[in-house]
Amino acid sequence: MPNEIDLGFSDGLEPAVRSVYSSQDWTAVLDTALSVMTQKLHQGTPFPYFPDAQTIWDKPKSLSLYIVDTAEGQALNLEARGKDYATNVLSYPSALPSEILNMMEVIELGELVLCHQVIDDEARAQGKTFEAHLTHLIIHGVLHLLGFDHEISDADADEMEGFEIQILEKLGIQNPYLES
Repeated sequence: MPNEIDLGFSDGLEPAVRSVYSSQDWTAVLDTALSVMTQKLHQGTPFPYFPDAQTIWDKPKSLSLYIVDTAEGQALNLEARGKDYATNVLSYPSALPSEILNMMEVIELGELVLCHQVIDDEARAQGKTFEAHLTHLIIHGVLHLLGFDHEISDADADEMEGFEIQILEKLGIQNPYLES
């Protein structure tokens, strides 16, 4: 059984915006991210939100992507983080206990909420393609769902950015942290 992505949309999004997301195979991005991170796992890198990853990681994974408009993105960011603005990506880990994960056929990683307008605005401001920036943010979010956090320390930020750069390179996308 392959890895899978469940794609959902805010009611406020225009059909043209929905088609931008529906026309891409985001499973390839997920597969590449998980392939790189599986190598890291086998090299001893723990996944904080999946402490028993060594025993369950051969199972297929699922990821939910929910694309929102600015108003819903702002409301969700206020609710989740106490910040009253729309942000590019919010991550909601599955947080399932190991006992449950061991019984599941597919490992649920969690949900990423992506705010279309913020991502589009950031891509333009940074001189990046929308697809490259979105791909980076999906990878960034997947790493958060595994338990990596760039806001704890500079070392954690460096580690997470290193993972992102390596995954993006495999997808043919340049280092997003270089000045353009």
